[in-house]
Amino acid sequence: VQLQASGGGLVQPGGSLRLSCAASGSTLNYYIMTWFRQAPGREREGISYISTSDGMTYYADDVKGRFTISRDKSKNTVFRQMDNLKPEDTAVYYCATTWGLPPDSRRMLPAAYEFWGQGTQVTVSS
Repeated sequence: VQLQASGGGLVQPGGSLRLSCAASGSTLNYYIMTWFRQAPGREREGISYISTSDGMTYYADDVKGRFTISRDKSKNTVFRQMDNLKPEDTAVYYCATTWGLPPDSRRMLPAAYEFWGQGTQVTVSS
């Protein structure tokens, strides 16, 4: 599976961005797409995921209500709408997937994922 992330950029606090992650290759057996981010000097953290089969979503507390994840099954693409961005959202954002569905306790852990997009920079600054 190959993942191609896009849509990052520079935005002012309170602004919005929409990230995309397009999957190609052997996509038949992946059931989850997760977004991670990594800020300078910090570990990579999971922020949300979506089940590619039924659209079930999950959000970390610090993005809940501001970020929305969705998918277009026909295009094997997952989207992340980010609204009301804050300076602390500044990070490199990655999409990731793996074969099958990790257990609940591991779905927000980088170690559970085998395939990664290249990362896209999001900078929130005035």
